[in-house]
Amino acid sequence: MPRRKGKSQRRIKDWNRLFRESEPDSLDADSAETLQPLRVKLPASRPEAPPNEKTSDSEASGDVSSESDGVGIVTGLFPGGAVVRLGEQELLCHLAGTFRPPKGSSALAVGDEVAVALAAQRHVSGDMQIDGQRADAVILSRRPRRTLLIRPQPLSGKHRRRYDEEIVEKVIVANMDVLLIVASVRQPPLRPGLIDRFCIAAERGEMKPIVVINKTDLGKCDEGILSELIAGGLEVFRCSAITGEGLDELLRAIQGGRSVLAGASGVGKSTLINALVPGANLAVREIRMKDQRGRHVTSSATLHELPAGGLLVDTPGVRELAVEMNAADLTWYFPELADLAPQCKFNDCTHTHEPDCAVRDAVEKGTIPPRRYRSYLKILETLPTK
Repeated sequence: MPRRKGKSQRRIKDWNRLFRESEPDSLDADSAETLQPLRVKLPASRPEAPPNEKTSDSEASGDVSSESDGVGIVTGLFPGGAVVRLGEQELLCHLAGTFRPPKGSSALAVGDEVAVALAAQRHVSGDMQIDGQRADAVILSRRPRRTLLIRPQPLSGKHRRRYDEEIVEKVIVANMDVLLIVASVRQPPLRPGLIDRFCIAAERGEMKPIVVINKTDLGKCDEGILSELIAGGLEVFRCSAITGEGLDELLRAIQGGRSVLAGASGVGKSTLINALVPGANLAVREIRMKDQRGRHVTSSATLHELPAGGLLVDTPGVRELAVEMNAADLTWYFPELADLAPQCKFNDCTHTHEPDCAVRDAVEKGTIPPRRYRSYLKILETLPTK
């Protein structure tokens, strides 16, 4: 069947018929303006604006103030814009025409601090329903990020783009102080290797990692694994979102700060937020009993306020977490290996096959837990050598 042409022209004719021909003749010039998307130009005094930048039509008409009306925090994202909390207001914001974030990472993420300019409180078309779809404000610029939770490209599956030369970091959340690594006793079972990967992500993103073992009402956790985590300097909380065990201690540890929950699907992150934040009412689902895997319920990061002060962010669950770095740098994210690395015969020892390797000797003697060494080897296999 031949493809129909002229779709864009038909759309223009339909638009003119709806919004131009139906306008009464009595409308004055201001009320007969066409509905335009918000656009701003930053003043030349700002570093983001190019030199000799002229004032845009929207500034001249008063749609958007030339200076920022304040700095808010991004609480959610949608195509072409974001939800920004400015004081007590939740604003639907579009991006300014001159918004130019640094390349190499996501333009915006939950937790970003952004400068916004409020839109004028006037109706341009006379149709209240149409004007209600306009943005409340525009995002002018983004402040530098203090911390990051980055999710690299997956190691397998159709979303892995092996031939892309440009590396783009997908920032899940920004400007958080603590990464709460949530795991469960069972349903799904505890995965220590995934905890190791999240610890690396927290250290690279300059966040403090805290391990939360959830679902203690379903059984007892492996004490050997917990001892390894505590010996490695990690703070560990055992809790149950169903019985309330350990929630008070966890809440005291994170109140007043900014924390983000991360972990595998089905470990109970959304259930924990429902228990910690009154009125959150996040959707939850049971795990698949066939394979003991969680179901993807949370599709995007969401920000919540804690009752005693502070912010808590829920993130989508993961099945796997890729680590992207040079293989030579991995040792430094395993402190027990890094302490013995200088004693190896070769300076570039990978601790896999080289002779006189102090790390492998320590594993054989039991000084280094074998599980940690296996986790190191598993991650090392996925990293480039150069």
